[in-house]
Amino acid sequence: MSPPSTPLTPGATLGVFGSGQLGRMFVHAAQRLGYKVHVFSPHRHSPAGLAADVEHVGLFTDLASVERFARGVSAITLEFENVPVETIHAAERCTIVRPAASVLFTTQHRVREKTFLRDAGAPVGEFAAVGSLAELEAAAAQLGLPAVLKTAQMGYDGKGQRVLKNTAEHADAWRQLGPGACILEAFVPFRRELSIIAARSSTGEVALYGPIENEHANHILDISTYPARNITRSSAEEAERIARRVVEALGVVGILCIELFETGSGELLVNELAPRPHNSGHLTIEACDSSQFDQQVRTLCGLPLGNAAPRQPAAMANLLGDLWENGEPNWQRALELPGVSLHLYGKESAKVGRKMGHLTALGETPEAARALAIEARSRLSCRTMGS
Repeated sequence: MSPPSTPLTPGATLGVFGSGQLGRMFVHAAQRLGYKVHVFSPHRHSPAGLAADVEHVGLFTDLASVERFARGVSAITLEFENVPVETIHAAERCTIVRPAASVLFTTQHRVREKTFLRDAGAPVGEFAAVGSLAELEAAAAQLGLPAVLKTAQMGYDGKGQRVLKNTAEHADAWRQLGPGACILEAFVPFRRELSIIAARSSTGEVALYGPIENEHANHILDISTYPARNITRSSAEEAERIARRVVEALGVVGILCIELFETGSGELLVNELAPRPHNSGHLTIEACDSSQFDQQVRTLCGLPLGNAAPRQPAAMANLLGDLWENGEPNWQRALELPGVSLHLYGKESAKVGRKMGHLTALGETPEAARALAIEARSRLSCRTMGS
């Protein structure tokens, strides 16, 4: 369906494919602007569905259900990138979908994504497509070891990948991740991971957040700091140039996160793309006039982009289900600290490794904001007397 000639004004009904915490925060942003939101969810009483005006329960493979949902909204966005492309095509026959199926076709497949990035002139590490054990062995001989074997599709938070350190591991790794399309990537000895979140409107206007510095624990994002600490102006400007080049070459209308590796020498390499809001950008809710979720609403509705500049440094600490192992976290102790904001996602049960919420802390410097976020999270495990 062709884009609207005029913006969708408040009062219109927006749709979201996906129903987790990213969808929940989109719902909050859209409702603040006066929009109604319907969520398409595979599960009832989902985090986004609990916040939305309507929760439509169905499977993404049920295209008749998808089309019924799409006919009831003025435009659809998504909160995770693995919605089947066929689902997006079905919805596009009934309404506007941003980002488009063409964007997901590229970003859902690591070989297509890396090839696109290379052809667009974005810096990437060496890689090779792998479809068999023999191709894995040939690719490893070409790229050298160590290297990282990943499934071409799906996989997140460290799942669907394995670091190969010697040739003896090839057969076991292929049994684990194959058969099927995979990619072998040369190991990048990076110093840290950065992200840039780009918002691009239907008129080609671009707003950028970042570079944001990301720290992981057990392959899951742990702490994000914005602006990134001790980053040179030239590196920050290069990261922005890369992000702008990628979002424009891909033709995204919506939100795109560009994850980058910064090597010890200061070189920047694109690691992955995510055509949706990103965990590292949650801190923009407090740090910026317009958050990544505000921009998602604006790009979906054809509105001008908001101001993405940070008002002051901020940091985010993820809250995983591990915090609930010894009982309810001590919310009071964390919220005693000035400059700390709490976001909980409305999930019914806490599980180890499950993202249950996050804390955002504001500070005079990135270092101060990061320290405050860590201190606030540490207080959650402090039990009061008699508890």
